[in-house]
Amino acid sequence: MKSYIIHMLRAMPSQGTLEGRYIGRTQSPLAMSAVAQLAGYKREYVYPQAELLCASPAVASVDTLKILYPQAQPEVVLDLAECDFGDWENKTAADLKDDPRFAQWLAGQAVPPNGESGQVFFARVCKGFELLVENLMGRGIGEAVLAAPAGVMTSILAGYGLPRGQPQDWLCDPGFGYSVRITPSLWMRQPVMEVFGRTPEPVK
Repeated sequence: MKSYIIHMLRAMPSQGTLEGRYIGRTQSPLAMSAVAQLAGYKREYVYPQAELLCASPAVASVDTLKILYPQAQPEVVLDLAECDFGDWENKTAADLKDDPRFAQWLAGQAVPPNGESGQVFFARVCKGFELLVENLMGRGIGEAVLAAPAGVMTSILAGYGLPRGQPQDWLCDPGFGYSVRITPSLWMRQPVMEVFGRTPEPVK
């Protein structure tokens, strides 16, 4: 039976992220340092080729793919957006230090006002990933690349990856990630996937 491979790449950081801002729905462009770093990675590593390129709706995720694959027209998966930080969007920890809810949120005891809880974020990302897998299977696309923010990628790997791990276990540097294999018969019984390698590979 045909299997499906997805190469997951952590998107390069946006300018807002490097400034320490909570960037969820704000369309902050890639930092110039990230653009230069990614250009260097293209010389040092071989990035996977695939039939489909897809991304989180964040401009940093889309532009990460466009730099790696200049001819790309990535398909955007809306449910794979970063967490919605609500009223704290685009603000820094210094901006929020006097808000008692911010300290509670850092301790896992609150939700950003008008934003998403961790549970809501995780459920949304899982829904988006399952729809992506269904789309690949329905279209018979055997191999895809997905660029997404760290939180999105680690949530997917923690939710479905084998071997099992917590989100923090799957952290990697921007521009790098993991390759996973989805076997339809196994996925239909219990949605899990084999994490079989790191990506990209060094130039030999």
